[in-house]
Amino acid sequence: MTKDYALNYIVSDMARKNHLENMIYIHDLDNYAVGSHNCLTIPFDKLLAEGFNTRQCDIRPANSVNTAFQLVAVIFQLQSLCQFGGVSASHIDWTMVPYVRKSFTKHMRDGMLYCEGCSEYKANRFIKWLEHESEDKVLHFDNEEFKSLHPEAWSYAMKMTERETYQAVEAMYHNLNTLQSRSGNQLPFTSVNYGTCTLPEGRMVTKALLEVSIKGLGKLHKTSIFPCGIFQCMKGVNREPGDPNYDLYKLALRSTAQRLYPNYANVDWTGNAGYDRNNPATYFSTMGCRTANGMDINGLGQLKDGRGNICPVTIIMPTLAMIAEELTDNFTEEYNLEHPDNNVEIFMKLLDTKIHEAKDMLLERFEWICSQSPDSAKFMYENGLMAGYVPEEGIRSALKHGTLVIGQLGLAETLQILIGCDHTETRGMELAKRIEALFNKRCGEFKQQYKLNFGVYYTPAENLCYTAMKEFKQQYGEIKNVSDKEYFTNSMHVPVWRSMSPFTKIDIESQLTGYSNAGCITYVELESGIKNNLTALEALVNYAMDKDIPYFAINVPNDTCLSCGYCDEFNDRCPECGSEEIQQLRRVTGYLTGNYKTAFNKGKQAEVEDRVKHA
Repeated sequence: MTKDYALNYIVSDMARKNHLENMIYIHDLDNYAVGSHNCLTIPFDKLLAEGFNTRQCDIRPANSVNTAFQLVAVIFQLQSLCQFGGVSASHIDWTMVPYVRKSFTKHMRDGMLYCEGCSEYKANRFIKWLEHESEDKVLHFDNEEFKSLHPEAWSYAMKMTERETYQAVEAMYHNLNTLQSRSGNQLPFTSVNYGTCTLPEGRMVTKALLEVSIKGLGKLHKTSIFPCGIFQCMKGVNREPGDPNYDLYKLALRSTAQRLYPNYANVDWTGNAGYDRNNPATYFSTMGCRTANGMDINGLGQLKDGRGNICPVTIIMPTLAMIAEELTDNFTEEYNLEHPDNNVEIFMKLLDTKIHEAKDMLLERFEWICSQSPDSAKFMYENGLMAGYVPEEGIRSALKHGTLVIGQLGLAETLQILIGCDHTETRGMELAKRIEALFNKRCGEFKQQYKLNFGVYYTPAENLCYTAMKEFKQQYGEIKNVSDKEYFTNSMHVPVWRSMSPFTKIDIESQLTGYSNAGCITYVELESGIKNNLTALEALVNYAMDKDIPYFAINVPNDTCLSCGYCDEFNDRCPECGSEEIQQLRRVTGYLTGNYKTAFNKGKQAEVEDRVKHA
């Protein structure tokens, strides 16, 4: 009903025509009319330090790591009600440092009282001294003076703080997999980025995040669906032996091999040039799906916190390619073409036209969202979750810092239609680069012209891969290597059925990821046995980072017996107890999405079945 209302009464005739004719898809039409935006990276540093307001009460600043992680789950849920997409934390290891220290200080006082027999007076003097002498009024792990003066209390405090941190993380994981949100029947799509904090308190947080991931949730220790863990790889910090967080990188690899998470974000990615090494809120981070914030044309630079994607559209390129094929013979003279591949030239002109129309469709929706009252997302605007909000200027003052993204679907099939091969061949890659360069060039021009953050987005297409193909088949029938399957290939990915090594897949896709500045992902499919060869996995992740891949993920089969909890690759029957009650967990975008045989549509199920291992 809400989709029909948006199409019939809100969007322009041009936008409606493009959507209905399978040329430019308007995402999340059911949320169009209410004027909500897509996703947001939440400024947790600010909210945990200052507190925040809800409809019923005000929440005080966090005073322990346990409370801080509880509030992270609460804020994730509250913000997800203000939008239709994902929510993320850009540097949760750094964010939690003050609260680990607050807990450590409390445990240190208890240790002085109960382990060393200090008087209440002496323990209280310790707290008062911290309040007067320490800038942040808490005890740091690296305070060697107190460690030598109170060794027993120090040892106690360290153990208790480590336990509290682990339990706080474990509670957050359970909360994020049980708190219902968005219409009451869906979990918030949450992501947490971490791995670069070298302070001992931040390292403790990262370690706990990874250990909880490895252990799994509930009595069967099932793989956690949320949050999507994203380990931020950074040269000089965690990439090589001798780096301060290299041990945590190794732990991350172990977690990936067993639980698929974490994925890997490349802090050194050239597309994030201009970030502040002293400000982790500017490090490259991403939503689990792939959405990312680039350089803000309206003054916030590479800041990630408080920014997100406002709205996306996706150009269904195979439809344009078929139109170009039909027009080739009839319109060669009109286009005055001399190039031998006239269908390619006509396609490029059509694509250019549709990129401009996609821009206009995004501007339409942006204006519609800007017309809403701040009360429509009161929690977000009242508490400053979206950066730059000036009440006197209206919500446009905040929304202008987000991204307006033009996505794409079916590059591989488009190339097959136009030249009879895809981008796994040299000729196909040449045309692929030309196509992606046009997207990139036009978005750069729009960004300057409209002073809004237009960007190129490599669309996840969870459902669109199937629905667009279904429409395509109805119009054009079944075409070999184009529509002889139930799905289009996501964005610019190598087709899932192509056999090659994981290094070759990275080589191919790394030639195109640089054209995207609003979100992309590269992943490889591996055998479950990779958990027994973490050295190979490390080499693979490093290779992707060195190839300037911004966001990288590993797909390994993850089957869990719902009777005994055994987890490995075994598909339909548990080898331990014989049960056929099996959860078959697979990645659909950057997130994991339950049992793929029930959670995915027909097209995505077929795509999963067609995926070959990159051996």
